[in-house]
Amino acid sequence: VLEANLALNRRYWSHDDDAIFGAQNGLGNCLDALGRLDEALVLNREVYARRVATLSASHEDAILSGCNLAVSLGKLNRYEEAKTFLRDQLLPSARQTLGADHEFTLKIYMNLAMALWDSPGRTRDKLRLNRRAAKRLILYFNSGDDLLEAETIMQD
Repeated sequence: VLEANLALNRRYWSHDDDAIFGAQNGLGNCLDALGRLDEALVLNREVYARRVATLSASHEDAILSGCNLAVSLGKLNRYEEAKTFLRDQLLPSARQTLGADHEFTLKIYMNLAMALWDSPGRTRDKLRLNRRAAKRLILYFNSGDDLLEAETIMQD
């Protein structure tokens, strides 16, 4: 049904990017849930490329699509590609456009930390980046006494 919806959107509403993006995201999420990860990755790549082409790499919607693409790469154990994409393309755009403490920027840090953690050949430098990303997330999501505790934990 979702594939038919996407086909109809492409045929009759080819001028409406939001309708096509919505249909692609819905289908991609469904494919992901069904374990059809390679197909979901193809859709996520297409959505990201099209959003960058129509909106720019620094647009919030393109950054969100990039986050979805990075998650797909991680689920397929394509850690090197995910790390390169997150570190070299997505993170600089998010930091410049949205700021270091924006929710999407923090998700990018988290995805990068997970890609570094899960990849073979972990090094001290990778683990330090993972720790910095975790610290940023903890600081962002906690307040008060939890914040002080998080700072103490992350100094270890």
